Amino acid sequence: MRHTIKYGPKILTALWMFLFLPSADLKGQSFELEPHQQLARDILQEIIEINTVDSAGTTKAAKALERRLLEAGFSDEDVRVIGPTQKKMNLVARLRGRDTGRPAILLLAHLDVVEALRSDWNMDPWKMIEQDGHFYGRGVIDDKDEAAIYTANLIRYKQEGFVPDRDIIIALTADEEGGEHNGVQWLLENHRELIDAEYALNEGGGGEIKDGKHRINAVQASEKVYQNFNLRTVNPGGHSSLPRDDNAIYELAEALVRISEYQFPIELNEVTEAYFRGTAEVEGGSVAMNINTMLADPTNELAVARIQSEPGWNARLRTTCVATRLDGGHANNALPQTAEAIVNCRILPTHNPQDVLSSLRRVVGTQVEVTPMGQANPSPPSPLRTSVLEPIQQITEEMWPGVPIVPIMATGATDGLYLRRAGIPTYGVSGIFADVDDNRAHGQDERILIKSFFEGQEFLFRLVKALSSPAGVS
Repeated sequence: MRHTIKYGPKILTALWMFLFLPSADLKGQSFELEPHQQLARDILQEIIEINTVDSAGTTKAAKALERRLLEAGFSDEDVRVIGPTQKKMNLVARLRGRDTGRPAILLLAHLDVVEALRSDWNMDPWKMIEQDGHFYGRGVIDDKDEAAIYTANLIRYKQEGFVPDRDIIIALTADEEGGEHNGVQWLLENHRELIDAEYALNEGGGGEIKDGKHRINAVQASEKVYQNFNLRTVNPGGHSSLPRDDNAIYELAEALVRISEYQFPIELNEVTEAYFRGTAEVEGGSVAMNINTMLADPTNELAVARIQSEPGWNARLRTTCVATRLDGGHANNALPQTAEAIVNCRILPTHNPQDVLSSLRRVVGTQVEVTPMGQANPSPPSPLRTSVLEPIQQITEEMWPGVPIVPIMATGATDGLYLRRAGIPTYGVSGIFADVDDNRAHGQDERILIKSFFEGQEFLFRLVKALSSPAGVS
């Protein structure tokens, strides 16, 4: 059944109740969207149905969004599609504000997505499917949802005649998920003037739904550092019928077991302390007691043991390293001459990667060579600015009463690291809530709650407006 909605005040209130209250259920329902919502949905569908994996590139999607912005009245000067190669273009667009001297705010999202095979999915990953209260398709949650929202909201500001107190920039970029032409890095190195800002909003945050309830609205202010290490051991080898005491595979295996048993020390910072305090308030009971005990005394073994048993919490307490790949030997009937493993580390932003290397070498011993693979890219945590967090908290309270905001350190990586390294603090925040037990980013049948998508659109519309207005939220 399709419901037609006129846009009088009472009906708009009813629409708001239907779309945005936590109890709203969209399964099996359809309704007329407001124009700005329809625009966001159309943009999302258009860019979902453009394949932007590494081999295909991002230019076609960037050009599609450029067309929409130009048709909405943005000038050629303020909408740029640029990049290092014809396939890996980035879109940068600017809504000009008053000449107040306030530096711009940057809204960042990436257009590229990870590979998706039709044979792995229950539907076509390159078609946006609306089903069971969700949008399905590769990129609907990582990160074309925010690219669509930022584009639609920028057009909405333009249509409504909103003149911000600072410039608002959107940058929709290439190769966040991998590839040789990372868009943020390229823009910083070649056209920093196009994206220079006081701070940026990015992916990496978002809301949590647990057992049907909105629990927290997370603000990502930091992220761990990605670094791989190669472990290698060598041996003269020989015939398998004449085993030796020294065996390359056994030596490597013993080294990996030692790494599995080793724990880096707890190292909290402003962001992770705020995260655990917020988590304690949400969880309550014995969990809160253990967290508060650990915060007061990180050497309390009992409290720490209970907290670190949860992988997500353990990963925010310390640097972690884990074996992810293994290779050894050259023939079934020969003693191995070499054995190698890849150990992937997620390093705290305050932990020197060189110290991690030294620790690994000490743990594995002298029989195994440990070599860093590539260059680590540490990025400093973004300061927990009141001027940023207060509007987030205020709008969160308006839309989801009683839901707290909680700063977090991401255990994975985003393009925010390049901005932070360049002196542009970056905050992952979206207002898009997802079930913590149904995370399908990078996975099969990626999906986003339709209600959450439109909530996120409204949240980000209000937030960017608040951060760009002299009088605060309007």
